[in-house]
Amino acid sequence: MSTLLVLGGTQFLGRAVAEEGARRGARVVVAHRGEHEPPPGVTAVRGDRTDPGSWAAVEERLTRERWDLVVDTWSGDPAAVRRSTAALRERADRYIYVSSRSVYAWPAVDGADEDAPLVDPPSGDDPERIGYAESKLAAELAVEQAFGARALILRAGLLVGPRENTGRLPRWLARLAAGGPVPVPGPADLDWQYVDARDLAAWTLRAAADGLGGAFDAVGPPGGTTTAELLELGVEITGGGSTLHWREPAAFAAAGVEPWTDLPGWFPPGPEHAAVHRGAAARAARHGLVQRPLRDTVADTWAWMCTADGRAACRDLDPLWSPEVERRLLDAG
Repeated sequence: MSTLLVLGGTQFLGRAVAEEGARRGARVVVAHRGEHEPPPGVTAVRGDRTDPGSWAAVEERLTRERWDLVVDTWSGDPAAVRRSTAALRERADRYIYVSSRSVYAWPAVDGADEDAPLVDPPSGDDPERIGYAESKLAAELAVEQAFGARALILRAGLLVGPRENTGRLPRWLARLAAGGPVPVPGPADLDWQYVDARDLAAWTLRAAADGLGGAFDAVGPPGGTTTAELLELGVEITGGGSTLHWREPAAFAAAGVEPWTDLPGWFPPGPEHAAVHRGAAARAARHGLVQRPLRDTVADTWAWMCTADGRAACRDLDPLWSPEVERRLLDAG
């Protein structure tokens, strides 16, 4: 691969793909809206796909040459993906769209794979009306229609790692770094399924080089870690001296603490947990998706959080809960 176009490319996974491409010696161009600085060593083209006038100038620039690979992480209005696929279908050899396992009908069954039922295709494009899952599915369909066998759809699971802009791991680490007793949801051995964005970026480029097509659940194996392992590593690596106080899921429900939103990445045992953390993920594993030790992911995420960049990115993250709710949870023991 000598030419790589990343649509986005300035945050989290898109940035990891751009950096990995540059590391491998590709000429990398990122086309983005200009809200964040691009990685060093890549060429940036600024424009907004949601604005046809702004996109026209970008399209003119990008269609001057041939691209070995396009990687697209867009999560909003699917019309934006239709614009880019229409412009690039004759100018790109392959197109990879980073979708989400959210496109499966909720909740996906325990051990679901890429053949599980999907949400219903949307009838319109407005992401605020059709929802995240439907927007992602509509974008998948647009890529497949334009590129056919040259399309690769990556249905990402729980993404973690440095530069995470969703706050899932950083919110836990921020609380553990603050020290003191921390109420945490049991059972301690509840399994988590995740993937480090850097490992997914490396595999994305490998999958393109191998000529893979179709849909892949882009996440590590089920049982990748447990709540206890993840949080105990967080205590150790942040050095805040926190102590974990295990509570039953019912205590969090009684306190009004919501799974996933207030407890990032976590669902209690049951169908929702199985849908998020027990996908088969066998297809990607057979084609070489592996991930680094969790300790490295947690340590590197914390190290980034301690940089000026990381502090600025995490400054406005919501705390897990208020001091009053935390006291109530601790008293529930």
